[in-house]
Amino acid sequence: MDGKMKALVKYDAAPGCVRIEEVDIPKPGKNEILVKITAASICGSDYHVYSWDVWSQQRVKPPVIMGHEFAGEIVEVGEEVRAFQVGDHVSSETHFVCGRCDQCKTGNGHICENTVILGINVNGAFAEYAVIPEASAWLNDRNVDPALLAIQEPLGNAVHTLMAGEVTGKTVAVVGCGPIGILGVAVARAMSPARLIAVEPNAYRGSLARRLGAHVVIDPSKEDTISRIMEETDGKGVEVVAEMSGNVSATQQAFKYIRPGGRISLLGLSSKEVTLDLDNDVIGKGITIKGITGRRLFETWYAAKGLLQSGGLDLAPAVTHRFAMEDFQQAFELMKEGNSGKIVLYPDVTMMREEQL
Repeated sequence: MDGKMKALVKYDAAPGCVRIEEVDIPKPGKNEILVKITAASICGSDYHVYSWDVWSQQRVKPPVIMGHEFAGEIVEVGEEVRAFQVGDHVSSETHFVCGRCDQCKTGNGHICENTVILGINVNGAFAEYAVIPEASAWLNDRNVDPALLAIQEPLGNAVHTLMAGEVTGKTVAVVGCGPIGILGVAVARAMSPARLIAVEPNAYRGSLARRLGAHVVIDPSKEDTISRIMEETDGKGVEVVAEMSGNVSATQQAFKYIRPGGRISLLGLSSKEVTLDLDNDVIGKGITIKGITGRRLFETWYAAKGLLQSGGLDLAPAVTHRFAMEDFQQAFELMKEGNSGKIVLYPDVTMMREEQL
């Protein structure tokens, strides 16, 4: 397909420096597919790129089209593509892996040493069209709201974090209810915990966590988190912690209120070094620590699909705002304020359903 398209481009290595540009529609290679984007959601990493923090400075080389969480329709396929065809509705695993390294060959492609990330290392999905490898494409149900399909990738992060161990019938704390943490609350509730506690200082997100199924919401800016969690668990502490904030203090506190023999899954990235009392809070308690990166390929995608098909996981409340792609600055500022769940951008607002306009 020849022609031009509009795209949201990080055009320079400085804070902001993002604009809508007219660029060439990309051409798919022999093992690639071209997707017309119907909806694309904003990730925390997109905000990192927008604000140009240390994380993005170490990974992004402008100019690059931003965005990686999306849903869309295939409009062109490469000559060697076999599993998909024009007209299929897809999303994508956004960590493109090599399939050749030791990690990939041993079923650990999610930590592939040659990972390339859509919208970070290569042009992404905040555009009218995007190219992805056939091997990374995920077939969607065309009857589902594209906004919900677009957030499957971050949903996978939440599923991977929670499903790194048992949750059903256990006491669980989800720490940090940002865009992925709020999905973590929904996933945890769908897995039938005995008690689900959300730890979040932002009142908007705390309220959203309760709406998505948290039994208790703790505001660490107003309460002593450790004392409150011990109170909620009869002095025993929680059995599972899903740390999604990356906040140093919150992470350190989690190791204080985790129950002996419990499990902590760490997804949130910290901007500073985190020091721990290994003797008393890790070794002495005999806890399990799980580091979470991305999604297990494609085990996590199937697990997320199963949760959705079960009817126990309702993602609709997690999508709180929808904008035309041209209104990206308003969307990013809203995300900065923390008064949102998942925010979805539309390259073509006619793709929004009538009830969403």
